[in-house]
Amino acid sequence: QVQLVESGGGLVQPGGSLRLSCAASGRSFVNNAMGWFRQAPGLERQFVAGISSSGGSTYYADSVKGRFTISRDNAKNTVYLQMNSLKPEDTAVYYCAARFGSMVVAGSQLYGYWGQGTQVTVSS
Repeated sequence: QVQLVESGGGLVQPGGSLRLSCAASGRSFVNNAMGWFRQAPGLERQFVAGISSSGGSTYYADSVKGRFTISRDNAKNTVYLQMNSLKPEDTAVYYCAARFGSMVVAGSQLYGYWGQGTQVTVSS
C-alpha cells in the first residue's frame, strides 16, 4: 500500500515559480515510478511529468518541457516538481501518482495510487 500527500501549491503570478512535493509512505517507494498529473476545471486529467524508480529517466509533456523539472529523493520517499516560468494555463489541481514498476509512463490508468491533489493558481 502506498499513500501520497502533496504540498507546495498556492497562488503565484505569471512568470513565477513553485515547487510541489509529494511524500510517500510505504517501503516500496524505491520500486515505484512516479508521475505528476494535473486537472483544470472542465478538462480531463493530463500527464505533466514522470520519473523512473531510480530517478535516471524522466519524461515531460510538451506543454511543460523546459519549464518544469521532476526529481526524487528515495532516501526521503519524496518526489518533487519544480515549476518555473508559470503561465495562467498551468492553473490546475496537481496530483502525484505512483505505479508498480520502474519505467516512466504517461497513461493515468497505469498508476495505481494517487494523492489528494494540491491547487496551483497562476494569476496576476
